[in-house]
Amino acid sequence: MTANILYTAIAGLALLPLLLYLKYPYFWYDLRYAISAIQVGIRLNKYKNKKPFYSIVDCFLDKVARQPHKKFLLFEESSYTYSQADKESNRVARALSQHANLKEGDTVALFMGNQPLFVWFWLALAKLGCTAALLNYNVRSKSLLHCFSCCEAKALVVSADLRGAVEEVLPTLNQQGVRVFVVSDHCDVEGIESLSDKIQKASDESLSPQLRANVNIKSPALYIYTSGTTGLPKAAVINQERLWMATFLQSIAGVRSDDIIYIYLPLYHAAGFMMGLTGAIEKGDCGIIKLLKILFGLHSEFTKGITVVLRQKFSVSQFWNDCRKHNVTVIQYIGEIMRYLCNAPKRDNDRDHKVRLAFGNGIRADTWAYFLQRFGDIRFCECYGATEGNVGFVNYVGKVGAIGKEHFLHKMGYEYALIRYDTEKEEPVKDSRGFCIKVPRGETGLLVAKIGKKTPFTGYAKNKQQTEKKKLRDVFVKGDLYFNSGDLLKIDNEGFIFFQDRIGDTFRWKGENVATTEVADHLLMVDFIEEANVYGVKVPGHEGRIGMAALTLKEKMEFDGKACHQHVKNYLPSYARPRFIRIQDALVVTGTFKQIKVKLAEEGFNPAIIKDPLFYLDDSKGYVPMTEEIFDSIVEGKVRL
Repeated sequence: MTANILYTAIAGLALLPLLLYLKYPYFWYDLRYAISAIQVGIRLNKYKNKKPFYSIVDCFLDKVARQPHKKFLLFEESSYTYSQADKESNRVARALSQHANLKEGDTVALFMGNQPLFVWFWLALAKLGCTAALLNYNVRSKSLLHCFSCCEAKALVVSADLRGAVEEVLPTLNQQGVRVFVVSDHCDVEGIESLSDKIQKASDESLSPQLRANVNIKSPALYIYTSGTTGLPKAAVINQERLWMATFLQSIAGVRSDDIIYIYLPLYHAAGFMMGLTGAIEKGDCGIIKLLKILFGLHSEFTKGITVVLRQKFSVSQFWNDCRKHNVTVIQYIGEIMRYLCNAPKRDNDRDHKVRLAFGNGIRADTWAYFLQRFGDIRFCECYGATEGNVGFVNYVGKVGAIGKEHFLHKMGYEYALIRYDTEKEEPVKDSRGFCIKVPRGETGLLVAKIGKKTPFTGYAKNKQQTEKKKLRDVFVKGDLYFNSGDLLKIDNEGFIFFQDRIGDTFRWKGENVATTEVADHLLMVDFIEEANVYGVKVPGHEGRIGMAALTLKEKMEFDGKACHQHVKNYLPSYARPRFIRIQDALVVTGTFKQIKVKLAEEGFNPAIIKDPLFYLDDSKGYVPMTEEIFDSIVEGKVRL
């Protein structure tokens, strides 16, 4: 009898995993996520309460002390250990402190591409208790000046290759009393000081932590620029707490301490810098044993930072070669990059690599499925979140096409909802009481997240108007306050979240958010253009939306394709230039004179449908008349956009 009970119990235990799977197919995924999330919460709470404050740069210095000879950064043919990176950044910090007269709390703007110096300068500023403003190296002229001034930076540091862009706005910078430094041994331009020669003469001795004694969890750590619904780029304020939270994503994604991560996304972006670089510095192992050690106080602060392979810019032809050369195991991505790799010619060694994990955002379901079929069994961790937002999701299950999955811990920490949204009127739908309406499962709605102590929305530096524009008041009850994500999402019955569309005056192309009003402002500078309505249109086989503009011309003037091309080339980065232009007699507006974009975006750029004059941007010829032959080549993927 006892034996039968024992056998029954053993059989029941053996069947338990099967029964759990049948009733809760994602139970083990949910459990692993819960363990990682609890670990992250405990660590973040520990850092918040630790005296003195424990920052990312302190975490880096821990690595230097405990593993000085471990490789930290690989770039082209150069290699730097944690100790070497520490010394290089010490030199930079001392040179900046002496020659730029920096003090704790000052802001310095960095205008340079992906290179080790970018990392040294950020580390140096963090050691001095200063804030780094990470400027997009594609911006020019008015946009560059705006980005610099809105963060109230005391100095601007520019790499030698970008000096020309700074010289264009140098008179204004000099008038404002801004110190401008170029990373070169000498400079003969009045108003720009050389810095490399000063760095070489500086000591590499460690700096006193007292230099950053007043930095705390709420202190600004970075300014990262994001294009919003209107106007010029906005400086999202990233405080120390938010920086920590972003670095923990690697733990959630499943990055291990023995991994090697490949970063080719620009470091001026939140993805490349926060999720990639600082995440690599923080990285330590996760698991149930570690969680128990943390809970019982047996876990030390020290975590094992990993090695970063840094590339200046993404290259389709060199991507897998780099991964093989450096034994890369983890890659970051944006959807467009994955599509480029999938569209590259097939090779016999497509599966000859050690990449086991990819994390990022914006990959389409068809690209995802094909990528796995072609390049092997790589685990994908798709993420969702805005640089300045107060809510995010992670697809920790790896379900193809989903940007995240709901989890009970997540719901405990964030109050978010999908609300009904009228895309024609461009506003939330309200009920008879004047409150927003939650959409049921399976329906598309606008994501909003409650702003509170645990889920703050810091907003944008020196831009109260745009900060307020991202807030929704009286959403479900009188007096509540929510962050407007600007994204339309859908949640299915299993809790998987799917991206549907982006609202407002932005389009996303080549992984960059573009403010349509900024593009329109530049077009209006062209002497023959009277009005401009800029929007994004979908292109078959491409992620995001490419820029298009509907224009009206001034009386008795004609469209000059070459002149318009030269203008947008001078003032806009390539991803922001309208690829298609539509000439109209009058722009269609709403009753409140808002430009209508939805209908125009739906009509697209098909010359067989649109009777207005259409033009296509040929990079070698300028804007040329759009033909059905060009349209067919674009749709068939024969033309590279």
